[in-house]
Parts: sequence; C-alpha cells; structure tokens
Amino acid sequence: MSTEPGDAGGPAEDEQYCSSCGEIIKMEAEICPECGVRQKSPAQDYDKDRVTAGVLAILLGGLGVHKFYLGETGMGVLYLCFFWTAIPALVGLIEGILYLTKTDEEFQRKYVN
Repeated sequence: MSTEPGDAGGPAEDEQYCSSCGEIIKMEAEICPECGVRQKSPAQDYDKDRVTAGVLAILLGGLGVHKFYLGETGMGVLYLCFFWTAIPALVGLIEGILYLTKTDEEFQRKYVN
C-alpha cells in the first residue's frame, strides 16, 4: 500500500481503501487505478449497520439471523441446521462482540464489501 510521508499508514480525509485490492485511493475515484475495479458510491458504502448486525448476532445468533442480514444466506442456513446444538449461539455471541468492537469502516470492509 502506498502512504504519504509522515502518514500513520491509513487513508487521509480525502482518501479511502479500494474495495477490491485495499490500496489507498482518492475518495472521488470511480475506478481503482491499481486494480481497475469500479468502486461503490458513498451511498452504497454503508448499506449494513455494524450495531444492528452485532445486536442480531448476540440475541439471535443461534438462528443465524445476523448472517441473513449481512447477505450470507448459506451460512445463515448452516446456523439454522445446527441451532439445536447451541454452537451457533456461542459463535454468534463471539461474532456479535467482534462486530461491535470494529470501527464502521473496518466492519464494512471485512463483512459487507
């Protein structure tokens, strides 16, 4: 990743991470100059809420509701198949805590984009 001299390693105010390769690019860039992938518009960037996903994972994680919310239907069905073992509930609790401890940007990059 390229960074500016004196930068702490993250993007500046007018920069963001590429949704595909993770390179730091300008916020207004429609296409990443490094990998050529079209970037999502800012309105699409934050389409899933970290807090909602975290609360769903903690309260209803055993049924996989948080996975359905995040668009991971296959994992949601897997959670449903094994909900009676209580293992998905434990995993959901851990995932909920992980979701809530991340920043919105980290959450979007890792779990949504």
